[in-house]
Amino acid sequence: MKTTRNYAGIPDGFAQLEKARVALLPVPYDGTSTWGKGADKGPEAFLDASENMELYDIETDSEVFRKGIYLAPPVMQNTSPEAMVNAVHKTTKEYIKRKKFVTIFGGEHSISIGTIRAFNECFDNLSVLHIDAHADLRESYNGTPFNHACAVHEASKTTNLVQVGIRSMDAIENTFMDREKTFFAHEMVNDDYWVDNVIELLTENVFITFDLDALDPSILPSTGTPEPGGLLWYETLEFLKRVFEEKNVVGFDIVELCPNPADRSSDFLAAKLYYKMLGYKFMSKIDLDEFEGQMATEEKSKTNPRFDEDED
Repeated sequence: MKTTRNYAGIPDGFAQLEKARVALLPVPYDGTSTWGKGADKGPEAFLDASENMELYDIETDSEVFRKGIYLAPPVMQNTSPEAMVNAVHKTTKEYIKRKKFVTIFGGEHSISIGTIRAFNECFDNLSVLHIDAHADLRESYNGTPFNHACAVHEASKTTNLVQVGIRSMDAIENTFMDREKTFFAHEMVNDDYWVDNVIELLTENVFITFDLDALDPSILPSTGTPEPGGLLWYETLEFLKRVFEEKNVVGFDIVELCPNPADRSSDFLAAKLYYKMLGYKFMSKIDLDEFEGQMATEEKSKTNPRFDEDED
């Protein structure tokens, strides 16, 4: 991965750790996937797509990058699944303690074992909103509990886990699943109140783990195990917006982008989803002048046409 860059090509004044409200932690890891490989290339593809995305959001009438987004050095630990999880846990917790709104982009879903553990240690009464095609509740898989198929097993024991979009699982996962807090895709399609019911089950503090295979392959085919019957774009945004409006979302991760050179649209969707989620987090108070002082003398980007000479 490139290490000398800013998220989305934003000017340096919005990308400094000390001043940024948001920390973005890439985790290019793909050590336990069992079919479609390439999630380790996901963060790079996501960042490349972000650099070609318009940063004014029509829906929220905001440019959320002005809150400041610090692109952290990637977590490169890959000596073992357990070592990776421990490294992600440690690094995530460090940025939480710096009072940042911490976001993580994987990598395969096993990285979320570390992210969830960190948030659960830092926030009381945490709910984990798990949006995914797969239940990911196995206690162990292929000889390790730190497998992508075990991504939320620990969370099912230590947090208030609510699962949304599930449409693929092993019979053994029934042992660990709370059916009252699981929303299956085939039931959601005929349930006009599933969004209300999900939100009712969440506690005040919520961490979102978003596996991109929750989305239908018609809009995002570039993922390790694309399952038919997934969520579509606007219903996903409507749901997420409600969660951000009604709960205190303390952070989120996005995982399982497996880029395909023949399908750049999936990379771009992932980039847009991340930016929309940030927009929903901060839309309650659109504060576009927060960095005006520091940017008054900041040299504008000469290479990105989105930052013109008239920008504040």
